[in-house]
Amino acid sequence: MTRRVMNLAHIVTQNARRLPAHPAFIWGEKTLDWAEMETQVSALAAGLSARGIGKGDRVLVHSKNCDAMFVSMFATFRLGAVWVPTNFRLLPDEVAYLATASGAKGFLCHGDFPEHAAAVAAAAPAPEFTWRIGEGAFGEAEVGAVIARHRGERVENAAVEHDDPCWFFFTSGTTGRSKAAVLTHGQMGFVITNHLCDLVPGSTEKDASLVVAPLSHGAGVHQLMMSARGATSILLSTERFDIDEAYRLIAKHRISNIFTVPTILKMLVEHPAADQHDHSSLRYIIYAGAPMYREDQKAALKKLGKVIVQYFGLGEVTGNITVLPPALHEPEDGPQARIGTCGFERTGMQVQIQDDEGKEVEPGVQGEICVIGPAVFAGYYDNPEANAKSFRDGWFRTGDLGHMDAQGFVYITGRASDMYISGGSNIYPREIEEKILTHPAIAEVAVLGVPDPVWGEIGIAVCVNRPGQNATEAEIADFLGPKIARYKMPKRFLFWEALPKSGYGKVPKRLVKDELEKRGELDFLKGKAS
Repeated sequence: MTRRVMNLAHIVTQNARRLPAHPAFIWGEKTLDWAEMETQVSALAAGLSARGIGKGDRVLVHSKNCDAMFVSMFATFRLGAVWVPTNFRLLPDEVAYLATASGAKGFLCHGDFPEHAAAVAAAAPAPEFTWRIGEGAFGEAEVGAVIARHRGERVENAAVEHDDPCWFFFTSGTTGRSKAAVLTHGQMGFVITNHLCDLVPGSTEKDASLVVAPLSHGAGVHQLMMSARGATSILLSTERFDIDEAYRLIAKHRISNIFTVPTILKMLVEHPAADQHDHSSLRYIIYAGAPMYREDQKAALKKLGKVIVQYFGLGEVTGNITVLPPALHEPEDGPQARIGTCGFERTGMQVQIQDDEGKEVEPGVQGEICVIGPAVFAGYYDNPEANAKSFRDGWFRTGDLGHMDAQGFVYITGRASDMYISGGSNIYPREIEEKILTHPAIAEVAVLGVPDPVWGEIGIAVCVNRPGQNATEAEIADFLGPKIARYKMPKRFLFWEALPKSGYGKVPKRLVKDELEKRGELDFLKGKAS
């Protein structure tokens, strides 16, 4: 028996009927209302269809945030095709790999990336066509011109079933090659409902959302969810993250919610603009994608109020594992503050902490965080080996380590891949990083294990001083000494101007390790080994 579900592009159709003149999308001087959004989505779908795109075909999109990217998502969904967005900060050869790995039939590429277009065209097999987004000198057509050419053509939403793919969500590739997590129409219908329930309850078309992260990943899911309520999505006018402009837009449009990551939230909190603009309209600032340290949480609560929402959820579970709502963010440490938790299970989802055999462990005991429920993806595209590793008895294995308390609150202790073994003892960097960040001079820190001929691995802490501060290695070592067991103590404390960040605003340990090697910071180990 087939399980027909709503095609996600019907969201635009609904809004065009009910809220035709309501702003759907604002970007600088450009505003698209829902009626115009419906017109453009149909026009682009007609253009793609005329070029041979149909149900199940993959459309690769490499673009900075813009209106065409937003329209391309719904136009692809409308045809029953699969939207395959990339992180626009990837290198040309990485995007070429994603083109072949996804089996893309069409390629929409922002005009700023001619090298990426050339690399994809040279891939084997290459997409059948490349269309340019915006100005440039490549591609057989420009997306805006395609929309203009097919304007007025009506394309109905393709019939889809629950398990029909709609989005290949590429993992950030912190280890090895990126993998395409297959998201489906039925799954995403649940995800939208769950996000509205758990992250932004009470949202309506009167809400407005500021986009500060790439629409290719979590921000795209967030804007899809806000679109389901008819709310307005507002883009920053510049590619660079301009915090002053962000606050101006918050005040001007009475922004009620933002999806972000801890590093960007930290920047918003610490910028002088926070005291110069009215941000009282904010109800939900959602942060996800990486841990947020307790000191940064407290600073955000003090500056912005009880409006921050944390969730834990990988792309494979489309952000739907746990939630810590505003009411449970305590501004002061104490018995009410569950310090270090990422919240409790999302509505309709079940989380379990499992040992190496897949058995549930007792409360407080560390294990792997595993999850089941309708938000879990259909699997990795064309990657049976990764699927076999990631699922066990139906549970999706996140690869994150943590524990759960007796009330069901989850605490992440780190990525299994971040753990290092020194002198036979397992060491989890997150715990050490949390303690270092309580020092008033330290803004950021990354602790990682590096090979050592004596201990197997030793810890190195790379610290970033706050502006005007000048903490030293000896000072931080003395500060940390009483707070952790001696075997966990990093052997070196280094100070950099900034930590390297991925296109998602995270601080992958592999980037820190690469930078350590580039700077020659690990040369002292060679001396020990010789």
